[in-house]
Amino acid sequence: MRDIDYSNYFWQDEAIRLRAIKPEDWENHYINRFDTPARRLLECAVELPPTITEAKSFAESFSDFSANRLMFTIENLNGENVGGINLNSIDERNGTFSIGIQIDRDHRGNGYGTRAVNILLKYAFFERRLNKFNDSVLEGNEASVAMMKKVGCVQEGVRRQVFYTNGRYFNTILFGLTKDEYVEHLSKIN
Repeated sequence: MRDIDYSNYFWQDEAIRLRAIKPEDWENHYINRFDTPARRLLECAVELPPTITEAKSFAESFSDFSANRLMFTIENLNGENVGGINLNSIDERNGTFSIGIQIDRDHRGNGYGTRAVNILLKYAFFERRLNKFNDSVLEGNEASVAMMKKVGCVQEGVRRQVFYTNGRYFNTILFGLTKDEYVEHLSKIN
């Protein structure tokens, strides 16, 4: 295959690139399932032990963007898989959506998550004509709270004691961002 010129490619910025999941990405999905603290923050529960069969099925089922959840692999510009992100809960009628993300343990703290979320926000707002990003963060997930604020989200509320894990009930912090708020946020940081 010829070399690809990414210089004008929508799905990347100065540090990361989003690409379709490939069936061979199953191994990263499998390994990430062993990071119980991170998975608990993402899924609000302790998952059953991972299996290679499930990991392969996951990668295969999301490799062609045919599902309602648009799954991407996040790579740094060296081509190293650093995590995954998805656009989900898309409601075309009301213009709402959500985003799920996990950055691999060895790559956290480099801004990859914030960069990936910004790419998906631009896609959702400026290409899909969606109008409102809604998301929630499990109480105690300070990294995700910081990221939500960094991309311009507004804390809209708290749902009290809605998830039970690790022997207690946890709140979720509700965040939202409209297209107009995002445009204003971009004008302030650019």
